[in-house]
Amino acid sequence: MVLKDGASHAVDSSDMAFRICMANAIRDTIKRASPSVLEPVMTVEVEVPADFQGTVVAGINRRMGMIQNSDMNEDGSGIRITAEVPLANMFGYSTELRSQTQGKGEFTMEYLKHIAVPKNKQEELMKAYKIEREAKQAA
Repeated sequence: MVLKDGASHAVDSSDMAFRICMANAIRDTIKRASPSVLEPVMTVEVEVPADFQGTVVAGINRRMGMIQNSDMNEDGSGIRITAEVPLANMFGYSTELRSQTQGKGEFTMEYLKHIAVPKNKQEELMKAYKIEREAKQAA
């Protein structure tokens, strides 16, 4: 934010007064804007033998993924599943996929977009931040 104009006089105008005014204006604007925490969402493409489709789809659903597409290979031996999954839920997926498919499954992941985190998760993040901030101030 840049302050472009302001009246000043000798009694109560100072650099600090303008800084405090700016900080209060920013705080007020942010409160009225109803901000939310965003998280990255990834496009995940999983290729697995057809025998493991149900297990893999269930695993993606557990990770809060939204299945977009499911196609069978030309020869019918494998399935390609496309889903949108929050990045935070993808940690450890390679190990899970290997165990679900006996090492035969593979996946790729690519950034897609940012979305707002669910309200309950946002509240948890805010509580954790406040606790951490209070701990730093006490130290």
